[in-house]
Amino acid sequence: MEHTLIIMIGIAFATGMAINAIGLPPMVGFLLAGFILNGVGFTAPDSLSFIADLGVTLLLFSIGLKLDIKTLFKGEVWGAASLHITGSVLFFAGVVFVLKWLGLSLVDQLDTTGVMIVAFALSFSSTVFAVKILEEKSEMNSLYGRIAIGVLIMQDIFAVLFLTFSTGKLPDYYALSLLLLPLLRPLLFKIMDKVGHGELLVLYGFFLALVLGAGFFELMGLKADLGALIAGMLVASHPSAKEMARALFNMKELFLVCFFLHIGLTGMPDFTHLGLALLFVAILPIKTALYFFCFNLFKLRARTSLLGAFSLANYSEFGLIVAALAASKGWLSPDWLIITAIALSISFIVASILNAQSDNIYQALAPRLKRFQHTRLHKEDRPVRVGDATVLVMGMGRVGTGAYDELTKVYGDTVLGIDNSHEKTLALRAEGRRVITGDAMDSDFWNKLEITDQVKLILLAMPDHNGNHHAAVQLTHHDCSMKIAAIARFPEDIDELKSLGVDAVFNMYDEAGAGFARHVCTEVETMTTPVATRLSI
Repeated sequence: MEHTLIIMIGIAFATGMAINAIGLPPMVGFLLAGFILNGVGFTAPDSLSFIADLGVTLLLFSIGLKLDIKTLFKGEVWGAASLHITGSVLFFAGVVFVLKWLGLSLVDQLDTTGVMIVAFALSFSSTVFAVKILEEKSEMNSLYGRIAIGVLIMQDIFAVLFLTFSTGKLPDYYALSLLLLPLLRPLLFKIMDKVGHGELLVLYGFFLALVLGAGFFELMGLKADLGALIAGMLVASHPSAKEMARALFNMKELFLVCFFLHIGLTGMPDFTHLGLALLFVAILPIKTALYFFCFNLFKLRARTSLLGAFSLANYSEFGLIVAALAASKGWLSPDWLIITAIALSISFIVASILNAQSDNIYQALAPRLKRFQHTRLHKEDRPVRVGDATVLVMGMGRVGTGAYDELTKVYGDTVLGIDNSHEKTLALRAEGRRVITGDAMDSDFWNKLEITDQVKLILLAMPDHNGNHHAAVQLTHHDCSMKIAAIARFPEDIDELKSLGVDAVFNMYDEAGAGFARHVCTEVETMTTPVATRLSI
């Protein structure tokens, strides 16, 4: 077992590095590692399956920590998810029925129930893949990213309902007690206030995900992963929720490596399996196009619809779960588990390439895609106008908001804040700030942004370097005389931004230290009573 683990880690690391070197996400390398290990005779140890399941559970818990429940009630989320899964199931069922009529091996053995289960399994997209891609692109908070995650959660709910009812029995009546979980929020919040910022916060996260969430739901006869998602949602509004998500991030990433390895170790394919899997990958663009048109129905811009569709352009790990359950019930042969695993793996590679080149593909297709775009756009997806602003602050987090407040002392009401979160924009407006909604990571944002000579200064204050870097690149295309300032965390980021023409780059760590020192000096100058005297009072 020890030697097996060492070999698995070594091959996973080597393939992950090799794939990453050619511009694809390391997860593709981990999948490849699983197939390599399978090919040389390795079998997946039970512990690998356990850790893989743990990774998916923590992933869904992390999604819950970042999820605004109101997102699921938006038409572009539940409406697009419902329309797509209906259309997708009908499409794949039609394809499989045609293959059955042609007498294709393995397909001709399926009855009507088997055909519908295969179609249902292929209709889902991967939550693991989408979250990984969005995190790597730093676009989890973009409009298309939020919609894609919402659609995936709706799909997860559909899958959980299928898995629950396919067992042949409904959850026990006492499962209704789960409706009382929101009443625990005050207690959960108080505990979260007490655990601090160290290892107890991490352990509390595991408790919420695995005990209160997954364990409790499984005890009630429901899907454990749904419980982890809901547990995260229960504490999502707590101020420490983001810190908990960051603390669990590295562990979740490590466990998900085992998930991808486990997929590759599922089974060794033959030519029939591979042929069917490749056929399903070949028709994947139709599933992706269906996402585009479903999003477009809700008045999203062409770019938003396309990037949302690309992030969902794959098959899902839930398809494997559905296939495995169907095989255990005798509804499908075990061959379909292997076919689904291969199609899933190849779809990850295809989707990785699509997402890596998404902006280039959009620019090439924009004239054709915009023909489908509505004249009156979704309120969160409309063009951005800066009016009479002379200073723009992009990114209204803590740093951006602080900079905005200081700049208004000099430039008055001509300072304009821009943030990609519409909810945050509304909150800042309520506090009296002049803020509009716009996504600086969106190339269309820059095409529609009217920067004239009246804009004297642009401050790039987004918390992620990728956002500031992308904005700096886009600003090089604007022939304006304004000055550009940005924040950064690391010396290499500072050099990179300066090479793009940013006039002033401030290291957040250095500037925080300098600001702290200035604050202390000011306070010391106002102190007239010695420390010892104050302590004795």
